[in-house]
Amino acid sequence: MKITLTVNGKEFPLDVEPRRILADVLREDCRLTGTHLGCEHGVCGACTVLVDGEAVRSCLMLAVQCDGRSVRTVEGLAGPDGEPSALQRAFSAEHALQCGFCTPGFLMAAAGALEADPTLADHPERVEHIVGSNVCRCTGYEPIRRAIMRAAQEQQQPVT
Repeated sequence: MKITLTVNGKEFPLDVEPRRILADVLREDCRLTGTHLGCEHGVCGACTVLVDGEAVRSCLMLAVQCDGRSVRTVEGLAGPDGEPSALQRAFSAEHALQCGFCTPGFLMAAAGALEADPTLADHPERVEHIVGSNVCRCTGYEPIRRAIMRAAQEQQQPVT
């Protein structure tokens, strides 16, 4: 089936089997390997991407469902000059990654939440929900929570 995915602002005209999942198409056809596959059942969150701004598990979504829609992967977080986003910088500063396998999913879940709710820093319980949505076996979650709060607070500060 012929589809066009718009991934990180770039169009990818593709011919895919209707049964292929978005995660596989992103990794194999678009060569965007930042999206990781963990459990392949939608539980771990490693494959989280944004589709039209909403965090989704790309292991549970068919690529054909994204025809004509906007997909954003972890590769799309950095600025046009390649500089890390505020969220990526916060993850680094707070040591919110160890092995790094879960990191792209956490980054994308947090990016979607931060874009949808600029007041996230005022609601730590919402950050707990984001952190609880994905699985990490290395960090104990606290550094991830701190990183998301740090990015949320930075986002709220007025630009001078």
